[in-house]
Amino acid sequence: MEHDTTQWAFELEDISFAWDRDEVLSVERLQLSRGERLFLGGPSGSGKSSMLSLLSGVETPQRGQVDILGTRLNSLTSSMRDQFRADHIGYIFQMFNLVPYLSVVENVCLPLKFSKTRAARVDSATAEAERLLTQLGMGDHIQRSVFELSVGQQQRVAAARALIGSPELILADEPTSALDKESAQQFIELLFTECNKAKTSLVLVSHDQDLKQHFETCYLLGGQSA
Repeated sequence: MEHDTTQWAFELEDISFAWDRDEVLSVERLQLSRGERLFLGGPSGSGKSSMLSLLSGVETPQRGQVDILGTRLNSLTSSMRDQFRADHIGYIFQMFNLVPYLSVVENVCLPLKFSKTRAARVDSATAEAERLLTQLGMGDHIQRSVFELSVGQQQRVAAARALIGSPELILADEPTSALDKESAQQFIELLFTECNKAKTSLVLVSHDQDLKQHFETCYLLGGQSA
């Protein structure tokens, strides 16, 4: 499961993916260099969520190759893909998926319990969680229940959880969908700052076309790269 020193965060080639025989995603070739940011757009039903499922190893394509950090996910078993994802990929879910009975800081530390690789990159899980939360404007809410947080605050907790332990790739599914324009802009800037510090690659799915201007690479499903 060791990945090599390839320059690519991911490489997709000749991809076809279908649910119940109906193809929802077809990609001839798509690459992202390590440390770069990709905006992934397209209309509803164009396959954006399916793309994230392939990049995270939750699903595998019916045809084609998915290489993440030099590792061919197609060649791994389901359990091996789960561990690879825990070690190397941070995921910001559209619905956050925070654990309601854990505090804010406990939610952020959760990935380190599933990955020795990410845990080894921090001296103190709690201290690193508090640093990330503070950088994301959540320093005054560290010990609160997630039930007490606004939608925007929950998104920042989800971002901190994805970032902890410096995973090489962050996948963000509509992370600004519930925010107003000003809050969305602030959230993206904070996310970029933390990704830049760790030289983490970022793939962000969004319907907000105004966000494209902040990304080195844009890819529109159902269309062409832009």
